[in-house]
Amino acid sequence: MLSVSVDSTFVHKMWEEQELSKMTKNGIPWPMISDGAGNLGRVYGVYDENNGVNIRGRFLIDPDGVIQAMEVMTPPVGRKIGETIRQVHAFQHVRNAKGAEACPAEWEPGKPTLKPGPDLVGNVWKVWKPE
Repeated sequence: MLSVSVDSTFVHKMWEEQELSKMTKNGIPWPMISDGAGNLGRVYGVYDENNGVNIRGRFLIDPDGVIQAMEVMTPPVGRKIGETIRQVHAFQHVRNAKGAEACPAEWEPGKPTLKPGPDLVGNVWKVWKPE
């Protein structure tokens, strides 16, 4: 996990000490990277040229460097780290199953998965019963 913004490392330090440490136990356990020039933001299409900031984005990138999921949000709405963690677990599960299983919406570790294939088409409702 990495956190990237156009803010300087000094702003990150202050944010960690003055804000995050009060909102989360022990702050965040991953590095915060300063992208002052917006280079990473441009690569991922979230850099706002007019305002000189990165729009909030979340990208799940697999070990092969392929983006498996992304979410871009404007500042007024916060993200839910629990959903990000759920998705990471789901992508790890699917990867470990080598495509033999799929994780339906709202899947959690330990819950039933789907077996992709022709027999599943039109029959998902028989297998997947959301709560």
